[in-house]
Amino acid sequence: MNPSLLSPFISGLLLGGSLIIAIGAQNAFILRQGLLRRHVFLLCLICALSDALLIAAGVAGLGTLVARSPVLITGVTIGGAAFLFGYAALAFRRAMHPDALKAARQGETSLRAAVATCLAFTFLNPHVYLDTVVLVGSLSGAYEGSARTSFAAGAIAASFLWFYALGYGARLLQPLFAKPQAWRVLDILIGIVMSALALSLLTRLV
Repeated sequence: MNPSLLSPFISGLLLGGSLIIAIGAQNAFILRQGLLRRHVFLLCLICALSDALLIAAGVAGLGTLVARSPVLITGVTIGGAAFLFGYAALAFRRAMHPDALKAARQGETSLRAAVATCLAFTFLNPHVYLDTVVLVGSLSGAYEGSARTSFAAGAIAASFLWFYALGYGARLLQPLFAKPQAWRVLDILIGIVMSALALSLLTRLV
Protein backbone atom coordinates (compact mmCIF):
# COMPACT_ATOMS: atom_id res chain seq x y z
CA MET A 1 0.00 0.00 0.00
CA ASN A 2 1.14 3.52 -0.81
CA PRO A 3 2.49 5.04 2.43
CA SER A 4 0.36 8.14 1.88
CA LEU A 5 -2.76 5.96 1.89
CA LEU A 6 -1.82 4.03 5.03
CA SER A 7 -2.82 6.81 7.44
CA PRO A 8 -6.39 7.23 6.11
CA PHE A 9 -6.78 3.43 5.98
CA ILE A 10 -5.79 3.11 9.64
CA SER A 11 -8.07 6.03 10.55
CA GLY A 12 -10.98 4.31 8.82
CA LEU A 13 -10.10 0.99 10.47
CA LEU A 14 -10.04 2.52 13.95
CA LEU A 15 -13.24 4.48 13.38
CA GLY A 16 -15.06 1.44 12.00
CA GLY A 17 -13.86 -0.68 14.89
CA SER A 18 -14.90 1.85 17.52
CA LEU A 19 -18.40 2.07 16.04
CA ILE A 20 -19.01 -1.66 15.61
CA ILE A 21 -17.38 -3.18 18.71
CA ALA A 22 -20.28 -2.61 21.09
CA ILE A 23 -23.12 -4.65 22.52
CA GLY A 24 -25.76 -4.32 19.83
CA ALA A 25 -28.43 -6.27 18.05
CA GLN A 26 -26.18 -7.53 15.26
CA ASN A 27 -23.39 -8.53 17.62
CA ALA A 28 -25.69 -10.37 20.02
CA PHE A 29 -27.24 -12.30 17.14
CA ILE A 30 -23.87 -13.25 15.61
CA LEU A 31 -22.53 -14.27 19.02
CA ARG A 32 -25.48 -16.57 19.58
CA GLN A 33 -25.21 -18.13 16.13
CA GLY A 34 -21.47 -18.57 16.65
CA LEU A 35 -22.11 -20.44 19.88
CA LEU A 36 -24.63 -22.63 18.08
CA ARG A 37 -22.32 -23.03 15.04
CA ARG A 38 -25.24 -22.33 12.71
CA HIS A 39 -24.69 -20.58 9.36
CA VAL A 40 -21.79 -18.59 10.85
CA PHE A 41 -19.82 -17.89 7.66
CA LEU A 42 -22.80 -16.70 5.63
CA LEU A 43 -24.29 -14.56 8.41
CA CYS A 44 -20.95 -12.87 9.11
CA LEU A 45 -20.57 -12.26 5.37
CA ILE A 46 -24.03 -10.68 5.18
CA CYS A 47 -23.28 -8.35 8.09
CA ALA A 48 -19.89 -7.34 6.71
CA LEU A 49 -21.11 -6.83 3.14
CA SER A 50 -24.09 -4.83 4.38
CA ASP A 51 -21.74 -2.54 6.30
CA ALA A 52 -19.52 -2.27 3.22
CA LEU A 53 -22.51 -1.25 1.08
CA LEU A 54 -23.66 1.38 3.58
CA ILE A 55 -20.16 2.76 4.13
CA ALA A 56 -19.61 3.05 0.38
CA ALA A 57 -22.96 4.81 0.03
CA GLY A 58 -22.09 7.21 2.84
CA VAL A 59 -18.69 8.03 1.37
CA ALA A 60 -20.35 8.56 -2.02
CA GLY A 61 -22.60 11.24 -0.49
CA LEU A 62 -25.74 9.42 0.65
CA GLY A 63 -25.01 10.43 4.24
CA THR A 64 -26.08 14.00 3.56
CA LEU A 65 -29.36 12.81 2.03
CA VAL A 66 -30.17 10.52 4.98
CA ALA A 67 -29.33 13.22 7.52
CA ARG A 68 -31.80 15.56 5.80
CA SER A 69 -34.65 13.03 5.71
CA PRO A 70 -36.34 12.91 9.14
CA VAL A 71 -39.26 10.95 7.66
CA LEU A 72 -36.91 8.15 6.58
CA ILE A 73 -35.18 8.03 9.95
CA THR A 74 -38.52 8.06 11.81
CA GLY A 75 -39.91 5.18 9.75
CA VAL A 76 -36.84 3.04 10.23
CA THR A 77 -36.76 3.89 13.94
CA ILE A 78 -40.34 2.74 14.58
CA GLY A 79 -39.91 -0.43 12.53
CA GLY A 80 -36.59 -1.21 14.19
CA ALA A 81 -37.97 -0.71 17.68
CA ALA A 82 -40.91 -3.02 16.99
CA PHE A 83 -38.60 -5.71 15.64
CA LEU A 84 -36.24 -5.44 18.61
CA PHE A 85 -39.09 -5.69 21.11
CA GLY A 86 -40.33 -8.80 19.29
CA TYR A 87 -36.93 -10.46 19.34
CA ALA A 88 -36.51 -9.54 23.02
CA ALA A 89 -39.82 -11.26 23.80
CA LEU A 90 -38.61 -14.40 22.04
CA ALA A 91 -35.34 -14.34 23.97
CA PHE A 92 -37.15 -14.01 27.32
CA ARG A 93 -39.51 -16.83 26.32
CA ARG A 94 -36.57 -19.13 25.52
CA ALA A 95 -35.01 -18.30 28.88
CA MET A 96 -38.16 -18.83 30.95
CA HIS A 97 -39.62 -21.95 29.34
CA PRO A 98 -37.72 -25.26 29.31
CA ASP A 99 -39.05 -26.33 25.91
CA ALA A 100 -38.02 -23.05 24.35
CA LEU A 101 -34.60 -23.38 25.97
CA LYS A 102 -34.13 -26.80 24.40
CA ALA A 103 -35.08 -25.42 21.01
CA ALA A 104 -32.69 -22.52 21.49
CA ARG A 105 -29.79 -24.90 22.07
CA GLN A 106 -30.63 -26.68 18.86
CA GLY A 107 -30.42 -23.36 17.04
CA GLU A 108 -32.01 -21.92 13.96
CA THR A 109 -32.80 -24.90 11.71
CA SER A 110 -33.82 -22.73 8.78
CA LEU A 111 -31.15 -20.89 6.84
CA ARG A 112 -33.82 -18.64 5.36
CA ALA A 113 -35.06 -17.63 8.83
CA ALA A 114 -31.53 -16.93 10.03
CA VAL A 115 -30.73 -14.79 6.97
CA ALA A 116 -34.01 -12.87 7.26
CA THR A 117 -33.33 -12.17 10.95
CA CYS A 118 -29.79 -11.05 10.18
CA LEU A 119 -30.98 -8.66 7.45
CA ALA A 120 -33.65 -7.26 9.76
CA PHE A 121 -31.10 -6.58 12.50
CA THR A 122 -28.97 -4.80 9.93
CA PHE A 123 -31.41 -2.67 7.96
CA LEU A 124 -34.10 -2.03 10.60
CA ASN A 125 -31.57 -0.43 12.92
CA PRO A 126 -31.33 3.37 12.54
CA HIS A 127 -27.97 3.34 14.33
CA VAL A 128 -26.55 1.47 11.35
CA TYR A 129 -27.47 4.34 9.04
CA LEU A 130 -26.34 7.03 11.46
CA ASP A 131 -22.99 5.31 12.08
CA THR A 132 -22.01 3.87 8.72
CA VAL A 133 -23.77 6.21 6.30
CA VAL A 134 -23.92 9.57 8.09
CA LEU A 135 -20.92 9.54 10.45
CA VAL A 136 -18.42 7.62 8.32
CA GLY A 137 -19.64 9.43 5.22
CA SER A 138 -19.22 12.82 6.88
CA LEU A 139 -15.75 12.11 8.27
CA SER A 140 -14.60 10.80 4.89
CA GLY A 141 -15.03 14.36 3.65
CA ALA A 142 -11.70 15.19 5.27
CA TYR A 143 -9.99 13.15 2.54
CA GLU A 144 -9.84 13.50 -1.22
CA GLY A 145 -9.56 11.00 -4.07
CA SER A 146 -7.59 7.86 -3.27
CA ALA A 147 -7.23 8.84 0.38
CA ARG A 148 -11.02 8.87 0.77
CA THR A 149 -11.23 5.44 -0.85
CA SER A 150 -8.53 4.18 1.51
CA PHE A 151 -10.43 5.59 4.51
CA ALA A 152 -13.58 3.75 3.40
CA ALA A 153 -11.59 0.55 2.83
CA GLY A 154 -10.28 0.74 6.39
CA ALA A 155 -13.79 1.10 7.82
CA ILE A 156 -15.00 -1.81 5.69
CA ALA A 157 -12.03 -3.96 6.77
CA ALA A 158 -12.96 -3.34 10.41
CA SER A 159 -16.42 -4.82 9.79
CA PHE A 160 -15.06 -7.97 8.16
CA LEU A 161 -12.46 -8.49 10.88
CA TRP A 162 -14.94 -7.94 13.71
CA PHE A 163 -17.83 -10.06 12.52
CA TYR A 164 -15.70 -13.08 11.63
CA ALA A 165 -13.70 -12.77 14.86
CA LEU A 166 -16.95 -12.64 16.83
CA GLY A 167 -18.70 -15.43 14.90
CA TYR A 168 -15.85 -17.93 15.04
CA GLY A 169 -14.32 -16.70 18.30
CA ALA A 170 -17.59 -17.52 20.07
CA ARG A 171 -16.58 -21.19 19.85
CA LEU A 172 -13.98 -20.57 22.53
CA LEU A 173 -16.90 -20.12 24.94
CA GLN A 174 -18.43 -23.45 23.94
CA PRO A 175 -17.40 -25.31 27.17
CA LEU A 176 -19.18 -22.68 29.25
CA PHE A 177 -22.36 -22.98 27.19
CA ALA A 178 -22.49 -26.74 27.60
CA LYS A 179 -24.58 -25.91 30.67
CA PRO A 180 -28.27 -25.06 30.14
CA GLN A 181 -28.05 -22.33 32.78
CA ALA A 182 -25.51 -20.45 30.65
CA TRP A 183 -27.94 -20.38 27.71
CA ARG A 184 -30.65 -19.11 30.05
CA VAL A 185 -28.41 -16.23 31.22
CA LEU A 186 -27.39 -15.41 27.64
CA ASP A 187 -30.99 -15.21 26.44
CA ILE A 188 -31.95 -13.02 29.39
CA LEU A 189 -29.05 -10.68 28.59
CA ILE A 190 -30.00 -10.63 24.90
CA GLY A 191 -33.58 -9.81 25.85
CA ILE A 192 -32.42 -6.96 28.07
CA VAL A 193 -30.08 -5.57 25.41
CA MET A 194 -32.74 -5.73 22.68
CA SER A 195 -35.34 -4.06 24.93
CA ALA A 196 -32.90 -1.32 25.92
CA LEU A 197 -32.00 -0.67 22.29
CA ALA A 198 -35.68 -0.50 21.32
CA LEU A 199 -36.42 1.97 24.12
CA SER A 200 -33.41 4.10 23.18
CA LEU A 201 -34.71 4.29 19.61
CA LEU A 202 -38.18 5.38 20.72
CA THR A 203 -36.82 8.05 23.06
CA ARG A 204 -35.23 9.70 20.03
CA LEU A 205 -38.71 10.38 18.68
CA VAL A 206 -39.93 12.17 21.80
